[in-house]
Amino acid sequence: MAQQDSFLKLKGRIGDLTFYKTKNGHQVREKGGVSAQRIATDPKYQRTRENNADFRTASLAAKHLRDALRPLILFTYDPGMPNRLGSRMVRVVRADAEHVRGERQVLPANLAILRRFNFNAAATLANTLFATVRTAVDADEGIVRITVPAIKPATQLSKPREATHFQFVAGAAMLDFSEEGESTLALAQTEEHSLSQLTVDETMLELALPADAGLPIVTVFGVAFYKEDEGRSYGLNNGAYNPMSMVNITV
Repeated sequence: MAQQDSFLKLKGRIGDLTFYKTKNGHQVREKGGVSAQRIATDPKYQRTRENNADFRTASLAAKHLRDALRPLILFTYDPGMPNRLGSRMVRVVRADAEHVRGERQVLPANLAILRRFNFNAAATLANTLFATVRTAVDADEGIVRITVPAIKPATQLSKPREATHFQFVAGAAMLDFSEEGESTLALAQTEEHSLSQLTVDETMLELALPADAGLPIVTVFGVAFYKEDEGRSYGLNNGAYNPMSMVNITV
């Protein structure tokens, strides 16, 4: 590794040379590494090819899930969420014991690994709503019911300082991870409740999906906070305070 010894303090890449700064000064290194052709053909890199294939499977499945749940994800804001979800999906793929390495798939039986995944790491559901949310799934009828017990907002919601109102938001997605598969999403949300209410009555959200489809169903639940200004409600900080979590997986 070469070290720069001149008044020119370069950063970035010029041709095959990369210039960068470390605690030991400005340094430069030449582009190297194993070629893509060798990785694709050399028997020594068979394990690498297998790992890459499984990672691609997980990446595509994570993108499919994000696309299926996009209307719910838009209630939150977490730039690191795609990477976190991708890592969780890698665990799902690696849990496949039916296929050999490099050919592993997203099996419904392993989707339970996604349970309690929070789409907003800075505002998790467990640290925002201090009540037990119940989920009942009837796959034969295609009905998902989510029940939130009566709560006292003052003590059972960890609310942003500027928030004046909140609502519960839920969705149920029937997932098809096959190559040409299409997932189905059902959405429901409550009216906006004032955070100054002493008590909010028990709430039930019901979602309808295709009946007896034989596909896994993921249930997502969250809380959205708003600020009322001159009679109109506005979301706070692009959803940065809103939790959204996978609360149930039914296979």
